[in-house]
Formats: sequence, structure tokens, C-alpha cells
Amino acid sequence: MNVKLLIAFALCCCFAPGTRADEGMWMLGNLDKPTRKAMKELGLQLSPNQLYNPRKASLKDAVVSFGGFCSGVVVSSDGLVLTNHHCGFSSVQQHSSVAHDYLQDGFVARTRAEELPNPELYVRFLLSTKDVTKRVLAAVNPGMNEQARTQAIDSVSRLIEDEVSYKDSTLVGIVDAYYAGNEFWLSVYRDYNDVRLVFAPPSSVGKFGWDTDNWVWPRHTGDFSVFRIYADKHNQPANYSPDNVPYHPRYVVPLSTDGYREGDFCMTIGYPGSTERYLSSFGIEEMMTGNNQAQIDVRGVKQAIWQQAMEENDSIRIKYASKYDESSNYWKNSIGMNRAIRKLHLLEKKRGMEETLRNWIRNTPAERARLLPLFTDLELAYKSRKTVKRAQAYFEESFFYAPELPQLALKILNLDLEGGEQALTAAVKDILNQYADLDINLDKQVFTAMLKAYRTKVEPAYLPAFYQTIDTLYQGNDQAYIDSLYARTTLTTPLGMQRFVMQDSTFSIVDDPMVTVALDLLMSYFDMNNLQHNANEDVEQGERQLNAAVRRMYAARNFYPDANSTMRLSFGTVASYAPFDGARYNYFTTPAGILEKNREHVGDRDYYLQPALRSLLASQEASNLHVCFITNNDITGGNSGSAMFNARGELLGLAFDGNWEAMSSDIQYDAARQRCIGVDIRYVLFIMEKYAKAEALVKEMRINPPRNGWLQ
Repeated sequence: MNVKLLIAFALCCCFAPGTRADEGMWMLGNLDKPTRKAMKELGLQLSPNQLYNPRKASLKDAVVSFGGFCSGVVVSSDGLVLTNHHCGFSSVQQHSSVAHDYLQDGFVARTRAEELPNPELYVRFLLSTKDVTKRVLAAVNPGMNEQARTQAIDSVSRLIEDEVSYKDSTLVGIVDAYYAGNEFWLSVYRDYNDVRLVFAPPSSVGKFGWDTDNWVWPRHTGDFSVFRIYADKHNQPANYSPDNVPYHPRYVVPLSTDGYREGDFCMTIGYPGSTERYLSSFGIEEMMTGNNQAQIDVRGVKQAIWQQAMEENDSIRIKYASKYDESSNYWKNSIGMNRAIRKLHLLEKKRGMEETLRNWIRNTPAERARLLPLFTDLELAYKSRKTVKRAQAYFEESFFYAPELPQLALKILNLDLEGGEQALTAAVKDILNQYADLDINLDKQVFTAMLKAYRTKVEPAYLPAFYQTIDTLYQGNDQAYIDSLYARTTLTTPLGMQRFVMQDSTFSIVDDPMVTVALDLLMSYFDMNNLQHNANEDVEQGERQLNAAVRRMYAARNFYPDANSTMRLSFGTVASYAPFDGARYNYFTTPAGILEKNREHVGDRDYYLQPALRSLLASQEASNLHVCFITNNDITGGNSGSAMFNARGELLGLAFDGNWEAMSSDIQYDAARQRCIGVDIRYVLFIMEKYAKAEALVKEMRINPPRNGWLQ
């Protein structure tokens, strides 16, 4: 093989994810012929129009963005939506109390009247997508700097988005950037805001294994919950009202009870959040030492405080369950990602790829003229912001994602008292909900711990102004400072907000000490943004140029774009894997594994089973069940709750996790290691019908093949 061919081959393998059928997060409305052919060869029996059709009902019409942070799938003609238990966890928590502990015991609505509203929740249906790149980039001039370019793009994008809602007020248009800002596509959606909780299994099912098993195969977690979409009498979006009726969808997904075998086709459709498959080595290194390490260091401290309090007090457990769940999920993800990057030598591989790309640029006259300094400039830009970017990562984790009272102070200060009554009421309700789930003494403990954690991780130049107060007036005693701060503020209860909203002439919110602290934090954050402003622009431009150069090199290839919270399809097969030498993991798990973990972890809350559930799982009736299964589908965060389809477009299960050995998959897909973990739809039905006795809900769903008893 000659040198030029070797270079081309290396770049093709390293930068072109479309080389394998089981890799890629594809846009449903932009599937090229080779991708469609690969899907068909793997076994897909549906046509492209059956997957995506903006004019007629198609499979995409049953897949929803669930709350903007997860995915879901419509499984009944009366608007039932399946998603993950951890996606519905916050809603379950909000309806729970010590007297009605739906987190621990589960929830079943036996009638429509018992279904619980969630005003903050919505589902989003995709109607169509359209390439608007030419129109957007027509506003960009070659001489523009990054700030002017961004402003021009934002202006045109807002105009395009507004045109959608002008034509139909029930529609939402969103223009998203693809390929690091080299392309732009318009997605048109319709949102439904009345979404009610219908069913949640107990945590012994939906969270079985908790943090210990999170991101680890084999899994035995029944990670599912059920909601229902409501609409007005014309089937149009409407805010919650007792007069609303169940939504009737354009498309309902049938459920398959036929199961799967190794090698069977599997397709996921959902809303993956973000990946960085084309990111430079400089960006990967920054991610590792910045955001990832900050999450590892800071969240570990915060979660230990929360966990102890949750174990000692059921009221605090319920208040903090959802917050802890979200925090710990990304904490463990960061641990696994940094570990995998090092273990798989991804930085070294990426640097090797970039050296090959440098050679291609040097040997291509048209590219050499404009891109020769690309890597040097990009490296300098990342280096120039390294210290402040790292400090900002620790700052965000320590003060924006830990103590809640400073953030509540900012929310109250930002209330628009002159705006519309509906918007103000909604904002006040959001703040009141946050107060309801806040324990002040616990918040004080967290704030005190964060002061120390942040001080030990950053240079003195990045300490907010109140650190000087701690050192001078409180002799460096963080605890004394926090005790005084919380004793003097009026914002430990909603009373301070009430006085502000009622415009009490005897109350000045800007004089409140917690507001002063919050403003100090805000100013420090703005200062850090300003310090890295120029470097940020250079990084954005350099990464965009790098992305475009790779795609120009292979102009005939259809590169899938990084995930950006828009609807994507991935496809592959049901597949076991070998995590390390001498071991092989099967492609499914059974109730026997649940019982085994329960026996091995006696007294461990993470593996608790109710006696009735233990008996059911040990019964002959459950002996042939699969609990979870794995495929080599390409997924990331946001794919939680994504429908996992068989070759006929029938539901096999719900995706809910990735695997520990491939935690670096957001940066590079690894066909040998990466697996998508899903809960088997038959286990979902089993728990609903046999354990929770929710037969009426099961009967709502279309089950293939139809049987008198689906488990027979």
C-alpha cells in the first residue's frame, strides 16, 4: 500500500463514521442511498417513507422529545407514552410525600381521573425538517469575525423560526447548527403541554441497582414509566385543563412479544443530546481536565452530603431524590469517560489522525493556502484559555449546581414584575416548587463544603469577592460565614420573594446578603467569560474549519452530524460482547439475575425487593422472561427512553443506558465495545400486568402478535 493510499485509508477509518452500518446518528429526513441500503441488508423491512414522511403518518410521528431532556414513544390511540423511569423520576418525585411515597412504592392510575398532571412537562412531535443552510449563510460575509457571524446567523435563524409560528401558532420552528456550524436545518415541531403521570414502577424495579449498576452491564433495571398526552377537544395542544381529553396520535407503535436473537436488526429513534465525534485532540483534553474532572471532584463531595441526609430522613430523601439522581448520573459518566479515554488511548489516536490530516493539507495546494496554520492556531487558542476555562468548570459545579439558595436569589431578582401575569405566575410557581424541595440546613452544609472545594482547585485570581470577606471578617472560617449569611438573609423561605413581588416599600431585595453573594457569583462568571472571549471565538472558528476540511476530503461520503438534541436514527443488531480477555457478556438478562443480586446484597437499599415482587420474579411465570438486552446501536444522553424497534417497526424495548467499557463513545464510537442497554418490552408488560395489576393499561396497547394472554 503506497503512502497516499495509506493516508486516505487512515483518514477514512478515523474521521468517517459512516463506514460501519452500526455507527451513526442519522437524520431521518436525510438518509443517503448507502445508509438505506445498509439498513435493508441488516434486515429492515420498512421503506424510508414509512420511517419519515412529512405529509403522511410515519414511524417518526410516534417518537417524542420528552420534556426536552429524554425521548419517548406513543403506544396507544389514547396518547399513552412510554419513557424511562429515570426520565419520569422528577415528576414521580414531585407527586410523592412520606404519606404517598410513589418513588419507593410506585404509582398506578386506575382511572383517567387519577392521572397526575405535570405543568412543567411537555412532549414534542417532529413534523418536518428542511435544509436552510444557504439562506442562513447568505447573511455571513467572509470578513466577519466570529461575534458578527454569530449575530448574523442568529438573526436569520430567528426570522425563519418566526415564519413557522406566524403560519400556525401551534407550531414551533427551531433552526439548529450541524457539523460545527457548517450547516443549518429547520425542524418544525408541535408541543403538547398537558402530560400526566399514569404509571411508575417501584424503585425496586425502575431503579434496581441504583448508582452501583449505573452504566454497567449486565443490568436488571426495569427503567420505564408511563404518561398520557392530553389535548383539547380538537386534538390540538392546550395547557392543563380538566376538560382536556386524551390525545389521538397520527401513528401508534405496536409492541412485539416475539423477542429477538443475537444478530437481529434493531433500530433506535430518539433525541440524543450531544456528541463530540469530530472534536480536536485539544478539545478532548480540555473536556477531560475541565468539565469532566470538575464534575468528578465537586459532585462527589456534594453527593456524599446529600446521600447521608437522605439515608437519615425520608422527607429529605423524597425532596432530593431527583436532584441526586441527575447529579450522580453525570458524575459517574464523567468518571467512566475519562477512564475510557485513557484506557483506550483516544487522545493519542486523535493526535495521530490530526498529524495525518496535517500532511493532507500540506499536500493539497488549495487547502494549504488557507488551512496550513489551522492546528497551530487551534492549539494556541485552547492553551490561552486553559486556566480560566478550568476554573470556570469548577465554578459552575461549585456554585451553580450545588447550593440552591444563591440561584433562588437570582431567580427572584430576575422576576419580571412588569411583564404578563401568566408569565409571572409561572415563574413564581417554579420558584415555590424549588423551595418545596429545599432543606435549608442541608443547603448550608453543601455551600460550606463548596467554598472549600472551589478554593482548593483554582488560583486565587478566580475567587469571588466574598472570599475576601471570609478571610478578613471571619478569619477564614467558611462555616461561620455561611451560618451568618443564612441567618441574615430573608430568602430562606418564600417570604422574601412575596415581599418583592408585592413591592413592599420597606423591603429592598438588592440589600439582602444572599442577593449580594449571588451577584458576586454572577460578576465572577462574567469576568471569566470576558477573559476567554477571544480564545472562544478562535476555538469555534478552528473547530468549524477542521470539521469542514474533513468533509471536503470525502465529498462523496454522507457524514452523520454530531448529536444536537434533534431526532436521530441509529441502527445495528442485537449483540453480545467481550469486555476483556477471557470473558463474554450475553445479550440479555433474566429475573434470575435480579434474585441473585438481591441475595448477594442483603440489607443494601439499592437491591431491595418487596416480598411480593421477589415471589413473582421467582415464579415459573417469570422464568422465561428477559429483563434487559443489548445492541450495538449508537446512542448518547438524551436517547434515554428512545424506542428500540425490530425490522418491522415494532417495539422491542426502551433504551436507557450505555456500557462502562465504552464511556468515551461521545468522542469515538467503538464497534467492539459500545452497547445500547434497553429494557425488554415484555418485562415492562409483565410488571404492569402481573405485579401492578394494571391490566387496563396493557389492553390499551397494540401487542403483536395478538394473544389472549400475551405471556403465553
